[in-house]
Amino acid sequence: MAKLKEISKFISLILRHKPEAIGITLDEHGWANVSELIEGISNQYKFNMEMLEEIVNTDEKQRYSFNDEKTLIRANQGHSIPVDVELEKLEPPEYLWHGTGEKYVSSIDKQGLIPRSRLYVHLSSDEETATKVGKRHGKPVLYKIKSKEMWQNGFEFFLSKNAVWLTKEVPVYYLIKC
Repeated sequence: MAKLKEISKFISLILRHKPEAIGITLDEHGWANVSELIEGISNQYKFNMEMLEEIVNTDEKQRYSFNDEKTLIRANQGHSIPVDVELEKLEPPEYLWHGTGEKYVSSIDKQGLIPRSRLYVHLSSDEETATKVGKRHGKPVLYKIKSKEMWQNGFEFFLSKNAVWLTKEVPVYYLIKC
């Protein structure tokens, strides 16, 4: 199982940031050819379609999606390379949440939430998920986002296939530090 987790992280790197790491390319919507992905990964790990399906089906964050024929695969969000994963634009709930580590608070308090190396800022619909995310970065700090007000002021929100809310930025005005 540990090997599958390691391979899943490698797939995340490939499909979100560096497809060239195994010599493949993504199309404009972030899709990779499954056969090429398996072949590329097989140069470093013992790997096959069954293992890929297990990773996709058991990933607790639902990071990946197949097309209907399972000939293409992509990461649902979190890209640092420019792709259009055909996100659905939606009106957000009144509040969304962002979890981060204590070390990032002074920067966030000055700049707001910015995507840094990613295409979007990632937001959660509940405190519990945001807290889990924050713990990955050290002592967690939560921000409550006035998302409905942002929407009313012209900011766009998208909901990824794995229920992560995305937006281009969250200015300081819309942040409430908890």
